[in-house]
Amino acid sequence: MKRKLSLFLMVMLVAMSACAKTKAPKYVFYFIGDGMGINQVMATQYYKSDVQGSLGWDRLCFTGFPYGGMVVTHSANNYVTDSAAAGTALASGQKTNNNVLGVLPDRKTKCESIAEMAHKKGYRVAIGTTVCIDHATPGVFYAHQASRDNYHQIGTELSQSGFEFFGGEDFHTPFDRKIEDEGNYVQAEKAGYTIVHGYDEYLEKAGSSDKIILFDKNPKEDHYCKFAIDRGEDDLTLSQITTAAIDFMMKDPKKGFFMMMEGGKIDQACHGNDAATVIKETLDFDEAIRIAYDFYLQHKDETLIVVTADHETGAMGLSNGNYRLNSKVLQYQNMSEGEFSAHLEKMGREIGDILTWEEVEQELKDHYGFWDKIRLSQKQTDLLRTTYVETFGMGPGELKAEEYYKVDKMSDEATRIISEIAQISWGTGSHSGGMVPVFAIGAGAEVFCGQLDNTEIPMLIKKIAKY
Repeated sequence: MKRKLSLFLMVMLVAMSACAKTKAPKYVFYFIGDGMGINQVMATQYYKSDVQGSLGWDRLCFTGFPYGGMVVTHSANNYVTDSAAAGTALASGQKTNNNVLGVLPDRKTKCESIAEMAHKKGYRVAIGTTVCIDHATPGVFYAHQASRDNYHQIGTELSQSGFEFFGGEDFHTPFDRKIEDEGNYVQAEKAGYTIVHGYDEYLEKAGSSDKIILFDKNPKEDHYCKFAIDRGEDDLTLSQITTAAIDFMMKDPKKGFFMMMEGGKIDQACHGNDAATVIKETLDFDEAIRIAYDFYLQHKDETLIVVTADHETGAMGLSNGNYRLNSKVLQYQNMSEGEFSAHLEKMGREIGDILTWEEVEQELKDHYGFWDKIRLSQKQTDLLRTTYVETFGMGPGELKAEEYYKVDKMSDEATRIISEIAQISWGTGSHSGGMVPVFAIGAGAEVFCGQLDNTEIPMLIKKIAKY
């Protein structure tokens, strides 16, 4: 305990020394890749190189930042954290129990987030995510609840926060059926927020709005943005949210800003052990960070960017025991496993009959590249044919429940096989206790080095930015 405390004090002394020498950043970007462990990052870099036909690793924007370290993620009551406890640590510097959001383990004492600290100091604040805006990671920056599942109450606190900008898919639970209360939409509008749906509507109304909430043009029933691999032209992206947030924050550039942006669906893809979708989500996350990096290039002396994760999901392994990786095959998967499952279900519904093996086989060729672009062993082909019978032989079979969606056996088996061919392994369909990375660039970024506890990151930002 004494050694841990002394290391923390050393880090803080370095931070204080850096603060004394460096002007406090006026603009702070905080990016959190939900579920993005070290191997998710490396798999993405290997993939970029592999599809180009070279053996190596092709840097992402954020892995090119000059400072980096490793982050320990355990919660107050478990070595394996959930997003609420990890988010609370990353937002406030306080450990709490799993499932608890923005309060201490007593479930009562509030933990002030650095977003709230920044707002009190007069900075403008933006919070964005690719999931619902009242989900665990965005929620910890403005809400304080005994349970992360109190979505409606978290949405109520959003309106009370006064933060200038929010962006995400939608509210998860706009109404609490157990109590007589105004919905979150009404609460937000009464609090002075303009609610817009889609980036185009944001552009139309941003100029006349003091506070704004940007939601998807057509909010999805599951409350989460589309995976990057499945996205259509009208679907909201983290890059659009980040661009809109910067634009809205800079309506009053003298104030400066604090901005948290979450790549929330990396975690969801990892829960499903869907390697291709994980990599596409990580690339998408990096594109949003590149927008912040472009802003940094114009305001180098005034900007700090910190990129990290709340925890690792899936215990993703970069080998399955054969001393090889073959990640380039993942380029041929063009749907997430959840979307592929829904696609097969829709096909059956439209033809009004059970899909034949030949029809399913063609869909596997079209959306996973099997047989045409990726060679399968006879054993893998036989497994798919057996799974077809189990899935469709007696009509639509029972769906397998992933953490955030359900899939049929065929989609699950196809996704497992393409990971097998890519030589990527998975240890779990849940979170793991592995360390996650942190990368930083800009004013004061040099303190984000070595092994850090997740509680140290917001405290370092607080010191550097003088919140």
